[in-house]
Amino acid sequence: MTDWTPDARELADLELLLSGAYAPLTEFLGAADVEAVIERGRLADGTPWPDPITLALPEDVPVGARVTLRDPEGASVAVLTVTERFGHHAAGPLEALDRPIFGPFARLRRTPAEVRKEVGDRDVLAVTMRGPLDAATLDDVAATAEELEAGVLLLPLAFGEDGPALVRAALKAASTLGAVVTAVPLAPREDPEIDLELREHLALNYGATEHYAGPAPLKIPGPPHRRGLVVFFTGLSGSGKSTIARGVRDALLEHGGRTVTYLDGDVVRTLLSKGLTFSRDDRDLNIRRIGFVASEVARHGGLAICAPIAPYAATRDEVREMVESVGADFVLAHVATPLEECERRDRKGLYAKARAGLIPEFTGISDPYEEPDDADLVIDTTGVSVERAVATVYNHLISGGWIR
Repeated sequence: MTDWTPDARELADLELLLSGAYAPLTEFLGAADVEAVIERGRLADGTPWPDPITLALPEDVPVGARVTLRDPEGASVAVLTVTERFGHHAAGPLEALDRPIFGPFARLRRTPAEVRKEVGDRDVLAVTMRGPLDAATLDDVAATAEELEAGVLLLPLAFGEDGPALVRAALKAASTLGAVVTAVPLAPREDPEIDLELREHLALNYGATEHYAGPAPLKIPGPPHRRGLVVFFTGLSGSGKSTIARGVRDALLEHGGRTVTYLDGDVVRTLLSKGLTFSRDDRDLNIRRIGFVASEVARHGGLAICAPIAPYAATRDEVREMVESVGADFVLAHVATPLEECERRDRKGLYAKARAGLIPEFTGISDPYEEPDDADLVIDTTGVSVERAVATVYNHLISGGWIR
């Protein structure tokens, strides 16, 4: 049996499928349903449904396979029996193994059946929340509930980084409204109309007789100097990236005002990635681990400096996505020193060993380096002093507003 961990949005959809919140939908959609939803806003059988709910699986997972779907902590959530493959996606019946609750507020994440049992036969005004309810909205909800002689059910759509703050806002509002609170991990949809349709569908499944869509939050990003930042250096061995990264770190520490975490590729391999080889899979895993730690630093407003080789574009893109998904900024610095110059320096003697066949899969010799086409900075250190290279990066951080 194959194991697979869906991404955050797919896990949220899986929880809603298994809990009954997406009823009558109980499975990820197959090709015919996806096409029907995109074209007509309905499933293939004519049932209204606004958005394709799909699951991506590795292409080598065949029809007939049984796939254990796990959360990021490794807990088995469900088993998918693959009955259809289309592109990167798979469909088939789901067998629940456990309540799929990953993340905070487990006590507030109840199934529609549990909530309907709690509210009983009362009429219910369900309020779906993408953001906090301001005073005017609270007054409006209270007046509407009084007019309908209905109880109030607050459904904070707690997905992603804003989830904890949103649930806290719902609990605070509940004390004013005398409301029941249930956290629902509905990932936001880009199309406001589709998002609203899904919210109404969930509200009905949770027992609502009336649905009140809370206003969308007004999000104003903080100034750059208060946002998390990852400065990610990439380049060949011997290009000078670690030297520049250390110089930038030191300059930031001398300047003060930001907490700085330094993640050098070689240093990381002595602990965080100890035991990994230099195969492509292990190198990708090493970069993902660096990216994960850096994104956690940035999540809390810190500044992380990373200096691995990171030869593959797809993995660098993954790290950028990790960082930006937590609301932080990402600066990619390509230290583009030519191979000939890197090999001439060869401080560690690695190129000589690679040329002699003693080091397999060595970047630039027997394994490719995919030069980034999305770098924010490109620095060739040939004939350039360390001080000048460091100043180039430091000045970029000043001009971007990350340093005052």
